[in-house]
Amino acid sequence: MAHPSSSVKIINLCQVAPPLGSAPSTTLPLTFFDIPWLFCRPMERVFFYEYPYPTHHFIQTILPTLKLSLSLTLQQFFPFASNLICPPQPNKPHLLYVGGDAVSFTVAESTADFNHLVANYPKDVNELHPFVPRLPLARVLDDGTRVVPLIAIQVTVLPNSGIAICVKFLHVAADGRAFHHFMKSWASIFRSKGDLTCIENSLPFHNRAVVEDPIGLGPNFVKQWWNSGASEYKEDANLLLVHDFLKNKVRATLLLGRTQIEKLKHWVSKNESEAMVRTSTFVVTCAMMWVCWIKSEQSTNNEQLCHFVLVADCRDRYGFSIPQTYFGNCLALCFVPLKRRELVAENGIVEAVKAIGNKVRELESEGVLRGAERWMLDWKEVMEQGHHLVTVAGSPKLDVYQTDFGWGRPKKSEAVQIDMSESMSIAESRDEKGGIEIGLALERAQMDKFNSIYGNFLKVL
Repeated sequence: MAHPSSSVKIINLCQVAPPLGSAPSTTLPLTFFDIPWLFCRPMERVFFYEYPYPTHHFIQTILPTLKLSLSLTLQQFFPFASNLICPPQPNKPHLLYVGGDAVSFTVAESTADFNHLVANYPKDVNELHPFVPRLPLARVLDDGTRVVPLIAIQVTVLPNSGIAICVKFLHVAADGRAFHHFMKSWASIFRSKGDLTCIENSLPFHNRAVVEDPIGLGPNFVKQWWNSGASEYKEDANLLLVHDFLKNKVRATLLLGRTQIEKLKHWVSKNESEAMVRTSTFVVTCAMMWVCWIKSEQSTNNEQLCHFVLVADCRDRYGFSIPQTYFGNCLALCFVPLKRRELVAENGIVEAVKAIGNKVRELESEGVLRGAERWMLDWKEVMEQGHHLVTVAGSPKLDVYQTDFGWGRPKKSEAVQIDMSESMSIAESRDEKGGIEIGLALERAQMDKFNSIYGNFLKVL
């Protein structure tokens, strides 16, 4: 059903910096965990909060503390206020923070229907885009060095109903765990009215030396990046193509309850004789979503190779002594291949569970560095050879719905960027412990078919 159009009006555009002199000028090298994300589109995460007050109330009572708490948060998370520096070869890209560096901060007002935006039913993907800030343009210095801002924030008031906080950032600066650490710290400092002692037991860890690189992945990845001829993400590039790509897409949220997950695990175990098959919540959820996705497509090429791409957090795991509060990227890339005929077969979900579970088991038994030298080459090969690709963003372990600024937990949170790729998002359920929330962005006809396949499968569990 069509929904009335809405508008977003920019009220204020400013810069928020760490307190003057609070953070020293710092150069942070990119580790081998960071470099592959130089190719990645910006991440876009929006949080919707209930706020039953008019805009002037927000501006007078909330906005000053929101900016102050952000400034104090950036004092500890200063890499987000820094820039990505991409000098000419042979110099390597890196992050650089100098005093005065700041984050773009936009305040806006929207006439959109809050309850519609946070609903789970399918809606036009473009409805969320006005809530996403624009990253400042990169600068090019006289010697050809590119200076690329890493983050932009937009806070949009929906008068008498809600607030939307959306952050757009380059993945090369931070992975999901690091980003949500930043958001929860900002929320805590806001609630405490600027008292930094509230985060003193969970300060970000910035020492990149803890990421050991015994086989020289970093230098090889930099060479591959140079050889690719990659340029910086351009906000205004190919807007017409983007519009055409999105014009028939809708976004929806699926909820998978704890009881349904347990039934799914039992169904997989009953239909698979291998005693060692891994049936974790994440694995069985990804497997079911992957199969429903493939079945909802119109392709008849059953010999096509399909890839499911997931990431594994390596903090304090797989032989790495990297603290949980490490700020940066610490993710292993995992490619799971299956042919389309295997996924659409009667036991396709079982095959997907086995394939994804075996990949996770490999990480645990053989370590994440086995085959890591091919992370970027495998991605390039999959794209160039036309293999089908589905990726997953997020994790139930990131506790998205614990980001509370004092207005209560988010009514809804979305990974907006998934509508630009073949990707789904996964988070913990807002309202049921042990449940899962899955975000999808598909063409409307495919979404209808996906929901039908998904619903029918749940009925037989």
